[in-house]
Amino acid sequence: MTRPATHILRLLRWGRTLARHGALRGIEADPNTPAPVKRLARIARFGTLQPAVPDYASAFRAIGPAAIKLGQTLATRPDLVGEEAANNLLLLQDSLPPVPFTEVRSYIETALGKPIEALFSRFDETPIGSASVAQVYRACTTDGREVAVKVLRPGVREKFARDIETYEWAAAHLEAMGGEAARLRPRLVIANFKRWTLRELDLRREAASASELLDMVAATPGYRVPSIDWDRTTGSVMTLEWIDGIKISDRAALVAAGHDTALLATRLVNAFLRQAISDGFFHADMHQGNLLVEPNGTIVAIDFGIMGRINRQARSWLAEILYGLITGNYRRVAEIHFEAQYVPAHHNVDEFATALRAVGEPMRGKPVKELSVGMMLDGLFAITRDFDMQTQPHLLLLQKTMVMVEGVATALDPDINMWETSGPFVESWIREELGPETMVADRIIETSRAIRRLPDLITRLEQAYPPKGAAPPPPPLPDVPLMWERRERSTGWRYVLTAAAGAGAAVLAMQWLGAAG
Repeated sequence: MTRPATHILRLLRWGRTLARHGALRGIEADPNTPAPVKRLARIARFGTLQPAVPDYASAFRAIGPAAIKLGQTLATRPDLVGEEAANNLLLLQDSLPPVPFTEVRSYIETALGKPIEALFSRFDETPIGSASVAQVYRACTTDGREVAVKVLRPGVREKFARDIETYEWAAAHLEAMGGEAARLRPRLVIANFKRWTLRELDLRREAASASELLDMVAATPGYRVPSIDWDRTTGSVMTLEWIDGIKISDRAALVAAGHDTALLATRLVNAFLRQAISDGFFHADMHQGNLLVEPNGTIVAIDFGIMGRINRQARSWLAEILYGLITGNYRRVAEIHFEAQYVPAHHNVDEFATALRAVGEPMRGKPVKELSVGMMLDGLFAITRDFDMQTQPHLLLLQKTMVMVEGVATALDPDINMWETSGPFVESWIREELGPETMVADRIIETSRAIRRLPDLITRLEQAYPPKGAAPPPPPLPDVPLMWERRERSTGWRYVLTAAAGAGAAVLAMQWLGAAG
């Protein structure tokens, strides 16, 4: 087990990088930041020169691959990191210098168990993309198919495991301090981040996700997913169909090619809604770099390392919440939050409905360029503290993807109205899935299943009938020993003092060397 001193030294080192980019000022200024965290922030920034405007994205990029992924996750949490930081982190691009092909070649051959020449007639040695987790190459198979080959960076799993262990340690100590830190549930944030990351680090699982989504979107007009070459796919290497298309971020090229960008924006929004609400399984990394447009106008999604799932009950709530906000039925939106137990029962439904009205009314009937889904989420986050709403981990990916889709759609069509675009689909789904006929059919099916399970239901009644509206159970959290709960309590604080002294000595040494130079 890693010692507390190691975690603290890592945090101080990362904190110093954050400080050099001005990214610790918000933490120190926030009245909700626990005092021990403020003290560590002050130690980390001591003696640094900071820019006038904080650059959170550059700070996370400088720290390393795991921090890049964490920064992209935190971009969806303005309630946790502040609106300024969240907006800046949305600009965080997952790009790093490539690993030399000499290293990658042996890695590929070991993973696939054959020389590259036995599997590919051509393999371009210069990657077309190089991110924190993997690099992507263009190749041609021995049977003449153009493919893209995604390869994990050598050693990336070990690096992520080390950093995530420190994230877990820090989150456990932060949450144990209580107050606002406990309400925001940082341990669950890191637990979900860990699950998403481990999924990304197993390319077999990514290939399976792509294959599943391929089947699900087969009937979605104007949107598709590339096929997987399973014979050339392992946990470290994934081979899939090559896509010839224009990046959806290149609006000028799309217009020059004759594409209707407003139609593309609408098509993208509806494809996302179909995945999230109808199917409950969606591409959760829909940024501009992961979407291409083919000559016939079909949008093709790539990179399936981050996928989201929502159970049917949560999808029903989501559809009703969106439709309620679209139509101005804030009372129903408030009731759903209480049914889902997102808001504790001791609060008043009507008061919560009024708070929702303050968020929703300014947005109705206006284009995204004036008011947006992202701004709506910010408004919702702002009222969570007043109503003791805890973070809902199963909705974090959805919130993140909604913001991404909105950004891409707005770039394609600045005048798009997300409410008007999504309204017909949501209304249709509610009518078809939640209408009286469907509810009766669902009740009959559920009753027959319950009868068949009767012996087990008698002994496991509570598990079979969870409380109405309960959110999915959280993922298991690691058992992290807290420093102040150790038998020798002074030992933990000795680590803190040692780390602080070491950090101060390092700062003085750097200053002395700078003066001497």
